Amino acid sequence: MSANINNFDILREPVVTEKSYAGTGDANQYTFRIARDASKTQVKAAVEAIFEVEVDKVQVINMPSKPKRRGQHAGTRSGYRKAVVRLAEGHSLEIAEEV
Repeated sequence: MSANINNFDILREPVVTEKSYAGTGDANQYTFRIARDASKTQVKAAVEAIFEVEVDKVQVINMPSKPKRRGQHAGTRSGYRKAVVRLAEGHSLEIAEEV
């Protein structure tokens, strides 16, 4: 990635699934879709800059593409890269609070 990359180019969107929301409670973990060429240090810096929190740990996972069918037409859903970010104790994100 180039030096003048925007933090919002690194963090694409939060992953909102039942499994990702299970980690928001006691584990204090949040999941984001990230750019394919983003590193752990770039993700950590982006989360700390955007949300003004302290990041404890970042885990990065490459999600594979999945085959999909619609009748006789076969194709694939594109894969993506996601990051599971664990925040330091005492920090949380407002975007994922339960209602």
